[in-house]
Amino acid sequence: MSENSERSVVVERTGKGTFVATNGRGESVRFGTVTDAGQDAGFTPIELFLAAIGGCTAADVDTATSRHAEPTDFSVAVTGDKISDELGNRLINLTVAFTVAFPDGDGADRARTILPRAAKTSHDRLCTVSRTVENGTPVTVTIRLPNGVVKQR
Repeated sequence: MSENSERSVVVERTGKGTFVATNGRGESVRFGTVTDAGQDAGFTPIELFLAAIGGCTAADVDTATSRHAEPTDFSVAVTGDKISDELGNRLINLTVAFTVAFPDGDGADRARTILPRAAKTSHDRLCTVSRTVENGTPVTVTIRLPNGVVKQR
């Protein structure tokens, strides 16, 4: 493991049902649920999760294909079904669907040829987000109280 392997964000409550996540570079994103006043709180946590899966694999595929040709269309739709069962609330049937088009030309032909392999490589090896989900990485919850630390799992 490299010395700088940790990734982190800080999530702060900004109001009832609303939060802001800020990374170490100072970038932030607002999210939450619809507030009691009916105001939209931005993305929901599930939508951010789906965006993370799509964004991770999109970045991998874009890096591999755009060096050959600039796409004329590039989007990734990520879907899943939210269920609640004996395992608790979760998403099933996660699907990542690419829509990518390139102009005519040799470079574009090469990009089209490597597109399926790039998507497979991202899914099987490169995308940290989907690899973490598929490998079932445990999450540890720690609660910091004024009088000490309590760990929960």
